[in-house]
Amino acid sequence: MVANIAVGYNNIDLAACTARGVMVTNTPGVLDDSTADLAFALILATARRLTEVGSYIRAGEWTGWRLKQWLGVDVHHATLGIIGMGRIGQVIAKRALGFDMRVIYHNRTRLAFDIEKRLKATWVTRDDLLAQADFVVLQMPYSPQTHHLIGAAELSQMKSSAILINSTRGGVVDDAALIRALKSGTIRAAGLDVFEGEPKLDPGFLELKNVVLAPHVGSSTEATRRAMAMTAARNAVAALTGGVPPNLLNPGVKSKA
Repeated sequence: MVANIAVGYNNIDLAACTARGVMVTNTPGVLDDSTADLAFALILATARRLTEVGSYIRAGEWTGWRLKQWLGVDVHHATLGIIGMGRIGQVIAKRALGFDMRVIYHNRTRLAFDIEKRLKATWVTRDDLLAQADFVVLQMPYSPQTHHLIGAAELSQMKSSAILINSTRGGVVDDAALIRALKSGTIRAAGLDVFEGEPKLDPGFLELKNVVLAPHVGSSTEATRRAMAMTAARNAVAALTGGVPPNLLNPGVKSKA
């Protein structure tokens, strides 16, 4: 069996495993809060230009307070657009309530009315979300269907003042198109925790000041990574002792133990 320590499993050929009778599991649920925290960290860091000002201080260039120095944008009262409103997307929306943000979302399946009401979230078309949102947060799994879901055409639909946050999976965004959009001012900035072909990344990102970069650390807290490892271990023990793993991704495959 394969016990993946992650929610996403595009790193595993599930069809090939299933054909060979190999059980595959993942670790959903235990990392939702930490991943949502990181998404919000990227929102705040890009809005307030934290990596830029940090480098400015470290370079010894700060000489005092100025009225129009390092102006960012407000997060409070802004419009947050979430594409992919699963567990993690909903937790991000919950955090947005504390910032008095207007939350709009797009999902293949609309949420139940009571969930929308609790999160104060409004379903809109993807085109409307891209046109209205001050912050666009991507939170869907990678698949052939979501490959380059955000490319040049979608970026051009966003406001020039908008910020893109990708804390889900590399490949959902066309990184080359995003670099061009950031260079040209098509959008204001981006916060990225994932990249196409990671751990390699397009060197064009390193030339930009209006992008915050993180090395796929969405779930990287001590407590969460421990919970993920323990979940994977429970899946493995169940598979190896003749049971059904709690997070089995290919339920047609049965334990050979």
